[in-house]
Amino acid sequence: VQLVESGGGSVQVGGSLKLSCTISGDTYSTYCMGWFRQAPGKAREGVAAIGGDAVTSYADSVKGRFTISPDNAKNTVYLQMNSLKPEDTAMYYCATGWAFCDGSWKLLGLEYWGQGTQVTVS
Repeated sequence: VQLVESGGGSVQVGGSLKLSCTISGDTYSTYCMGWFRQAPGKAREGVAAIGGDAVTSYADSVKGRFTISPDNAKNTVYLQMNSLKPEDTAMYYCATGWAFCDGSWKLLGLEYWGQGTQVTVS
């Protein structure tokens, strides 16, 4: 399974960005699709996720500002980010897995990850 992110960049406070993650290969493990982020010196945190039942989960810090949406025909998952804040600055990673999309953000060590795309808000 390969995940390729795109869409990161630099944006002013209050601006918007849309991240894309295209998934290829054996998609057997794609019950959960989602986005995590990691800022320098901080732990990786879950941002948004969607399960095979289309139920979404969001970190409290992004609720109402970020939206995750899949395009199953394109094997792509998007993250629309609005009203961006400096604290949203991080490397954003796309992931597929089995457990993290129930709101627990639990990682089993079986996930697939993209290479990351940098988002900088200033």
